[in-house]
Amino acid sequence: MIAVCFYFQVHQPMRLDQNYGFFDIGERHTYLDHDANREIVLKVAQKCYLPANRLMLELIERHAGAFRISYSITGTALEQFEEYCPEVLESFRELADTGCVEFIGETYYHSLAYLFSRDEFRRQVDLHSRAMQDLFGQKPTTFRNTELIYDNDLARLVEKMGYRTILTEGADQVLGWRTPNFVYQPAGCIKLKALLKNYRLSDDVAFRFSDTSWPEHPLSVERYASWVHAVAGEGEVVNLFMDYETFGEHQWAETGIFEFMRALPEHILAHPDFCFRTPGEAAANLSPVAELDVPHPISWADLERDVSAWLGNPMQDAAAARVYGLEKDVLATCDDELISAWRELLTSDHFYYMCTKWFSDGDVHKYFNPYSTPHQAFIVYMNVLNDLTLLVERQKGADAA
Repeated sequence: MIAVCFYFQVHQPMRLDQNYGFFDIGERHTYLDHDANREIVLKVAQKCYLPANRLMLELIERHAGAFRISYSITGTALEQFEEYCPEVLESFRELADTGCVEFIGETYYHSLAYLFSRDEFRRQVDLHSRAMQDLFGQKPTTFRNTELIYDNDLARLVEKMGYRTILTEGADQVLGWRTPNFVYQPAGCIKLKALLKNYRLSDDVAFRFSDTSWPEHPLSVERYASWVHAVAGEGEVVNLFMDYETFGEHQWAETGIFEFMRALPEHILAHPDFCFRTPGEAAANLSPVAELDVPHPISWADLERDVSAWLGNPMQDAAAARVYGLEKDVLATCDDELISAWRELLTSDHFYYMCTKWFSDGDVHKYFNPYSTPHQAFIVYMNVLNDLTLLVERQKGADAA
């Protein structure tokens, strides 16, 4: 049987107050734009999370458990659901109760911690794992790093942490002539298995579905199912990884995306050699066909499929160096509020907003970006970080006294 794996990323960052200025440093210690965060979460809940969750539950019930999916929900999203829209959290619990949904581990704050601090990376992964157990009754055994950032060292680290499966991008520069439609063995690992995103089939839904200039528009469910079925004889697993906001937000309901998804499982299952599996199930039932050697970090972002969406320009690098350089001192305060505020600044979106890559993928960087320019994002971020640094230094001084 050829497994079709649907994986959905669910993430909302804690957005900073755009009006936090230079003269607020040392005077005002509230950093988040709660009104904007509430407005966006409620809007996306109505357009995506609630109707999409109802649809997924309907499909699971209609197909008597033959339809199976997976989610990675960040801690920052979970906290905002709990505060602003608890019915979203409850709808994910309903999905968990079906036994047909796998919840995947990641960094709680959707951070770049792996690239800067392995200790903080482990702490955030543990925080996220405990949240999955507390909220959904599952201890994750499949892992996906923030934005599918991956390399050989990450795989070895994750294996030592007890995970059995890891997800990443089926990047051309890694695969070459090979296909993402098999399970691979991460280099240097013994038990860990890697599932690679089939970015062409994933992006047909996530990005191209409503693009009227795309030659395949409008995409019919019959045609898409035929593309998936074409993997028969040339692969063992089809990994369809995408943002959950694909349904209703990136692709509005008016495009027909919900109707497309509602009909898709039936058309996939019409082929007797195809089934749906969660990533953990697919990896457990399939053997690796080859080693996956990724010496340098890759991701699922942009045309380059590297980490240049978050790091590489002077603003991004300066901000990252400053905030991760604060780790030892902020943790030494043992102040939960300061530590939480610091970790909220680690969320990868803050660095994404500072990106100066405005090529064919520029619209991606503008989506949900509250800033008019990358420079504005940098200034606000550094103002907040400077205030947080002052608070940490005051705490250190008080402890020394």
